[in-house]
Amino acid sequence: MTILAAAQNENLAEISNYLIYSAMAVYVLAFSAHIAEWVFGSRSKVARTAAALTATGADSDPDPAADTAAAPAPAVTVRKGGTSVLERPGAARPKVVVRSAAGRRGDLPDGPGAAGGDEQGDLYGRVAVSLTVLAFLLHAGSVLTRSLSVGRAPWGNMYEFSTAFSMVAVGAYLAFLLARKDIRWIGLPLITTVLLDLGLAVTVLYTESTQLVPALDSYWLWIHVSLAIVCGALFYLGFVATALYLFRDRYETKLLAGETPSRAATSVLERLPSASSLDKFAYRVNAAVFPFWTFTIVAGAIWAGDAWGRYWGWDPKEVWSFITWVAYACYLHARATAGWKGRKAAYLALVAFACFLFNYYGVNIFVTGKHSYAGV
Repeated sequence: MTILAAAQNENLAEISNYLIYSAMAVYVLAFSAHIAEWVFGSRSKVARTAAALTATGADSDPDPAADTAAAPAPAVTVRKGGTSVLERPGAARPKVVVRSAAGRRGDLPDGPGAAGGDEQGDLYGRVAVSLTVLAFLLHAGSVLTRSLSVGRAPWGNMYEFSTAFSMVAVGAYLAFLLARKDIRWIGLPLITTVLLDLGLAVTVLYTESTQLVPALDSYWLWIHVSLAIVCGALFYLGFVATALYLFRDRYETKLLAGETPSRAATSVLERLPSASSLDKFAYRVNAAVFPFWTFTIVAGAIWAGDAWGRYWGWDPKEVWSFITWVAYACYLHARATAGWKGRKAAYLALVAFACFLFNYYGVNIFVTGKHSYAGV
């Protein structure tokens, strides 16, 4: 009976490997379709941002009065036969403020998306999403069969964590699309990163499915590590939005200064959401995930108390988890501080995600500690 169970588990492990390679193949097709979406979309003449700035006469002066001075005088209709307006003959009429910040950065329209309004580009984009759904199903099947092959949570080493991490990232992206959020622009960088992550997982990080070491054999594995995976995947989406925000913000700054960005920059950045929209998306994702990351650290401390008899021992993994928490706390605080909004806060978000990545790759591979379960 034991031999039969071992053979069955080995077959499940082989199926898991087959599914992950199949998912990678479909992800490659989705990547190609996203490339086609951007290439065909680039043929469309999109200049919404420049047109909006030109039409409103926007400038970088934050003083609303400056905008008012540049604004055209509103048309006034005087009702005949009434005394709705009383003024002395020849008296100067006071200026009427008709807008306070129209045409500013926060009012710029979002771009038309990766397809740029091109029908053929949009077709490739929808094909890319369909392929991503198929790849996600194969990916999820691989993670599930890996779990069944050992009868435990499928994140006991770096290979399993990496495959589960990328699966959750793709799942979160598809969930946003299912909720009718227009974030297809994130598809290309996401699929690119997923392919890199899976490529690294199957070549460098791969480990045969085995049972857990005693310290990991706990129900806290399902709680603590699964939360870490979900938080990391969503932090990644916030990271992508933050990076794109910095590029788009610089593009809008050049337009406001009267400069002409390169054609390549215009072709790509013009189709993205406005800098304001990207900034809001990144902030909302990071702010929503931060409490769960806090609970992840707390859950890890409780698990450490059960496994090692102490809640906090300044192990490298614990230290860098706390550093990541502090970095994201600084980012959220900076967002509420007038002098640190915008690019400065965005740089803090990039540093925070870099801390998360080092906590995963750097600490697991290059640092020895109680959390050294990389398996490589």
